[in-house]
Amino acid sequence: MDFNFFEQRISKIKDLPLPGEISHYKMAPEFRIRELMEGRMVRDNPRKAAVMALFYPGNENRTQLLCILRKTYEGVHSNQVAFPGGKAEKEDGNLRITALRETYEEVGVNPKDVEIVRTISEVYIPPSNFEVQPFIGLYKKPKPFKIQESEVASLLEISLTDFLEDINLTTKKMSTSYANEIEVPAFKLNDYIIWGATAMMLSEIKDLLKQVL
Repeated sequence: MDFNFFEQRISKIKDLPLPGEISHYKMAPEFRIRELMEGRMVRDNPRKAAVMALFYPGNENRTQLLCILRKTYEGVHSNQVAFPGGKAEKEDGNLRITALRETYEEVGVNPKDVEIVRTISEVYIPPSNFEVQPFIGLYKKPKPFKIQESEVASLLEISLTDFLEDINLTTKKMSTSYANEIEVPAFKLNDYIIWGATAMMLSEIKDLLKQVL
């Protein structure tokens, strides 16, 4: 999809109601949905974080969405696909600043070059006790990305067209920190399986975009 057309249309999502859990539940395992609906999941003073869903023009001005593959490390989100972002620091002031700072640190995008379109619904991540605020941003005149090698293994530059295609939804048996061999709904994009909190955020973004594109 041409980025100029995308840029004109995406502004229309600013006034749309957020689908929130309706979108999130599409990409959550059944047992997690039951826990959420029955109120058994108690948030114990969650830590705050923010991420950036960054859209930009790629080859031939085609719209791309940026994700990252996190490095392998000792932690629950090791080697997972995610958006650029991370935990809030005291000096940030607000979560918008957190998202912009982390995006600069992880992929080298100057905050001055990002236009924030809007926030979407927060997602709570039980295994790490983080409450994550996602932002949608436009990077209209992209420069070469510069990854933070200590945090990021590689970049996933995802075609918007592929992202919006329902054929790229799948399920995968996964073993996680909280369950073994469970069927997990996921996106399959750029030959990577994207599941969990990032998939839930992607689902809400997709549902919003489909109303305006």
